[in-house]
Amino acid sequence: MSLPHRTVARAGHAPSLTGLADERASGALLCDAGTVYLRDGQVVHAESPVAPGIEVLLTTGGRLTPDSWREAVGRTGRAGGVGRFLVDSGRLSDAELEICHLGALFDAAYFALGHGSGPRGFQRGAAHWLGPVRPVGAVAVERETRRRGKLLDALWPYPQVDTAPVVLRRPDGRAPAVTPRQRAVLALADGVRTPARIARELGRPAFHTLIDIRRLAAAGHVATPRATRPEHPGRPGPPAGSAASAASAPPAPDRGPGAVAFTDPDIDLLRRLRDALEASL
Repeated sequence: MSLPHRTVARAGHAPSLTGLADERASGALLCDAGTVYLRDGQVVHAESPVAPGIEVLLTTGGRLTPDSWREAVGRTGRAGGVGRFLVDSGRLSDAELEICHLGALFDAAYFALGHGSGPRGFQRGAAHWLGPVRPVGAVAVERETRRRGKLLDALWPYPQVDTAPVVLRRPDGRAPAVTPRQRAVLALADGVRTPARIARELGRPAFHTLIDIRRLAAAGHVATPRATRPEHPGRPGPPAGSAASAASAPPAPDRGPGAVAFTDPDIDLLRRLRDALEASL
């Protein structure tokens, strides 16, 4: 969805977001799980196959019709003016575009720059078809990426639930009631759909969907699959049956949230974290 440009190879090391920002570079930082676009050293957009794009958030989310979006793309030819056309034609206000754009930017940047992904090249001069909206400093993007990773680990420290198909479980009687947002996620949890697919079908940011799924896993409403590979690629995992292996294993599928490898005070802390997060979103 970006304009074609030649990828610039960097001898000896992969480019970094902050390094490109220091250079006031313009182009696309290509990462294992997405792309981050810069203009004069500031982040102007990000994309990831894991995160629904701004077009999905606007159309599936109900703010624009698919026809309105297609008209905007057709009129501007993906030449960097889609966002401006939506505002000038009265389909969106400046504030609506900015809020949705920042949500999509930070959502995709989390997957492009977060754990398990890294930079692999830079397309100098490449520009995103949306056009300029509101640039964000590289330091702020990296700081928010780290904050989101820590938040997910605090909610439920089993990252395998982020990518595995979501499987329903029957929780015990002490599990907290689900919220309307979580109920919509559970309605699509069929053992086949992954969190990324659920986010796309709901028209919601992928990170917000991961928050719901980690809460649901912590409460016992969805299953936590056993990890199938080491935490660090290339590093062997602990021997099966060892104490380290047992410590890294997720809760057994037939155990309720009251018995999940935590004592009751830890469960109370987990629920307080959940309530605080809900209040801030």
